[in-house]
Amino acid sequence: MNESMKHLRRARVLGWVAVVALISGCASQAPAPVRHSTSPPPESATSRPSTVAPVQQIHVVRPGDTLMGISRLYGRNINDLVVWNNLIDPNRLRVGQEVRVSAPGGPVGTTPPESVAIATPVPVQPVSPGGMGDAPVVYEPRGGRQPYSDQAWAAVRPGMMQEETIIEPPLQPAPVPTPTPPAVADTPWLWPASGPIVAGFNEATNKGIDIGGSPGDPVIAARSGQVVYSGSGLRGYGKLVIIKHDDDYLTAYAHNQNLLVQEGESIAKGQRIAELGSTDADRPKLHFEIRRQGRPVDPMRYLPPR
Repeated sequence: MNESMKHLRRARVLGWVAVVALISGCASQAPAPVRHSTSPPPESATSRPSTVAPVQQIHVVRPGDTLMGISRLYGRNINDLVVWNNLIDPNRLRVGQEVRVSAPGGPVGTTPPESVAIATPVPVQPVSPGGMGDAPVVYEPRGGRQPYSDQAWAAVRPGMMQEETIIEPPLQPAPVPTPTPPAVADTPWLWPASGPIVAGFNEATNKGIDIGGSPGDPVIAARSGQVVYSGSGLRGYGKLVIIKHDDDYLTAYAHNQNLLVQEGESIAKGQRIAELGSTDADRPKLHFEIRRQGRPVDPMRYLPPR
């Protein structure tokens, strides 16, 4: 009996010793160190001052360049180019002339919203049709129709914005400008249609004269020249033919029923070029314009009296 009690006490003592050792071991463990690895956020790219300095972009005019072509090459609005360069006559550019193609003081790479995703243009070499000489040729009429404006008018006749190469004449005393110069005496004009005049010239509301007639009546060239536009891309003019006569003059024939000539074709004075019609008009008529250096003038000062 005494031996059993001794063994029981010894077992209890050993049990308490094991418990105390276990508690001591747990209490001696130090807490795991905590390392703060949060680093300051990287400096924002937008917070650093820009090192790009504003640099002006200049295009040097080469033979064959036009203001319309330069505006497409750089993705610029042609009106902006006129303002940035203080151009008095956008139709006249000189070979070697410097044309600013970015806003004064604007940074490099600044692109107006309308020029987003513009493809790099492929230069097209001017081709002189057989027997046409070196006169510029419009290569294609552009699709779509747009309301009349000076820019839209220029867009349908890009070949007339400038000659292939402009040779500056010797300096001469500047003549006194006249508001409406008379027609050239040795190159008389012809009436493009035989009908009556139904509307006269008014630079604000009618940039030419309207000649009445019947559908199908012949429309003839007022002077010899070259067709630089034949199509219906300019809203308000219907089926339109534009003939360039020389460095200063061109004529336009609008609202035709049928067009009988193509772009690039040489035309003799009096040659039939279209049939009178009423496209984009309220009645059958021919709208006839004479433009001198791009500006409309009164055809009645050039046409012979009837």
